Amino acid sequence: MNKKPIYRKDYTASNFLIKTTNLTFELTEDMTVVTAGVAFYKNEKSQQNNELFLNGKNLELISMTIDAIEVEREITDTGVLIKNLPDEFTLITKTLIHPEKNTSLNGLYKSSGNFCTQCEAHGFQEITYYLDRPDVLSIWTTTIIADKQKYPVLLSNGNLISEDDLGVTWADPHPKPCYLFALVAGDLAVLEDIFITKSDKKIALKIFVEKHNLDKTQFAMDSLKRAFKWDEDRFNLEYDLNTFMIVAVDDFNMGAMENKGLNVFNSHYVLAKPDTATDDDYMAIEAVIGHEYFHNWTGNRITCRDWFQLSLKEGLTVFRDQEFSADLHDRSLKRIEDVSLLRASQFSEDAGPMAHPVRPESYIEMNNFYTVTVYEKGAELVRMIWTILGETNFQKGMSLYVERFDGKAVTIDDFVSAMADANNYDFTQFKQWYSQKGTPKLSVKQSFENNTFTLSFSQQNSPFVLPIKYALFDKNGQKTHHDLAIIDKNEQVLTFDNLDEKPVVSLLRDFSAPIKLTTDLTTQDKLFLLANDDNAFNCWDISQNLWLEILTKNTSEIETFKALENFLDKNLSPAITAEVFTLPSEKELQQHFEQIDILDINH
Repeated sequence: MNKKPIYRKDYTASNFLIKTTNLTFELTEDMTVVTAGVAFYKNEKSQQNNELFLNGKNLELISMTIDAIEVEREITDTGVLIKNLPDEFTLITKTLIHPEKNTSLNGLYKSSGNFCTQCEAHGFQEITYYLDRPDVLSIWTTTIIADKQKYPVLLSNGNLISEDDLGVTWADPHPKPCYLFALVAGDLAVLEDIFITKSDKKIALKIFVEKHNLDKTQFAMDSLKRAFKWDEDRFNLEYDLNTFMIVAVDDFNMGAMENKGLNVFNSHYVLAKPDTATDDDYMAIEAVIGHEYFHNWTGNRITCRDWFQLSLKEGLTVFRDQEFSADLHDRSLKRIEDVSLLRASQFSEDAGPMAHPVRPESYIEMNNFYTVTVYEKGAELVRMIWTILGETNFQKGMSLYVERFDGKAVTIDDFVSAMADANNYDFTQFKQWYSQKGTPKLSVKQSFENNTFTLSFSQQNSPFVLPIKYALFDKNGQKTHHDLAIIDKNEQVLTFDNLDEKPVVSLLRDFSAPIKLTTDLTTQDKLFLLANDDNAFNCWDISQNLWLEILTKNTSEIETFKALENFLDKNLSPAITAEVFTLPSEKELQQHFEQIDILDINH
């Protein structure tokens, strides 16, 4: 059956909203009974009649009642329709599901002896009939009943409020959509620690893993504590529950999931010890632990109105985890890593048949929407806002964003508006970045006449807002000018007067905009910059450009190697030096040829 596209323009608010959701799971070896008590109320913003369609898939309905009376309903393959409802009511739904037979790893499934959930994007409708959409938020209480000899660990979102021999009850005081729901039941080992917040609140930290993996969890715990402190120090965002839990299981179909207070990870992103893990493994673990924790505010407390807004939470949170790694380690090295990924993967996506905007206008299958464009390019758009505003003003925008939208499901426009309103800055033209696919191209030409140096910028089609960081160097390698230029027209000129000599210009420093840049810099200019530029990222970028020239036979190897010898005199970190001496990847090389010769590029 061919699926019909879903269009952003067709968004309508839900006819009903939800005050509270009370779930009871009765877990057994051959079936699970789910009882959901959901308190609905009419959405004042909705003009529809009092009909309610609840999403549901692969469910066996036992009963569905209001005030202990079975409701009339129409069941389809995708859900159930109920008509003629009052403005407020509590619907009690009892369903039978089979997590032990669920091989999709969506909804509630059982694997390797553990029960686990994955509900983003539409997994919750495989648990019970519900409004499975991100803009319907509810306060949740979850009771899990199971054989505690087999399943001593029973977890869900929020704070543990009761426990007895039969099971446990968790309550989450913060409203959330159903895609952030989580449940885990199993026989797991735990590493425990605490974190004291800046307001002196003690948070219990727990990482649950299979018992044979417990000795590989300490670095993840240390990373989690660093993430807690960094988010307080840099973004003034403090954790809001009594407990924060991570569960790492081998059978998890996503890298990790930011379920409120109960993050679930694939083991690969949690487990590490020195005799089996590389430095890259440790860096990846720290970044992913941080990313999922940072979602507590940018994704959970403030969530997406609809799935077209996915980059609202993912682009912003990728930017935050990038900054987390940059602040803790080498900022230039982190920027090199991120731009390498962007050019190799996202630029290729932009140039191919899968190209799409950061916020597309339609999709057929939501699970195909988790792309490097939505995540990495989305992060670059947030980074450009940060570059334009500066750190202090960006944080003003973040504070207003949290103040306005905490506990709400919002849009990318809401985020950009908060940044604009907090700083009295017009981002109207900038928002074009979210709606157009492809990688913008910018060309720059230089001229020097009568002691005036001119940079002429040119971009085609409808102009993007491009923050371009630049610097000028004199013949002795001394930096004479550096600034940020906002290029927002098809043709734009920067002039520098009263110069005694033609400078050498360093452009797009720190890759301040995700574009393809063409300049008239000569090979000698590039060699000069490699030896003299004080921006470590741009030294790497110039080196990549020179390697490309050598590989495409457009420049002399001898000249480049001499410049590389001079570069070594800078005494930069060994890691940066290694990156400068590393050739561009095959994916990046392929983008510089109209016809790709795989064998020639490989050799």
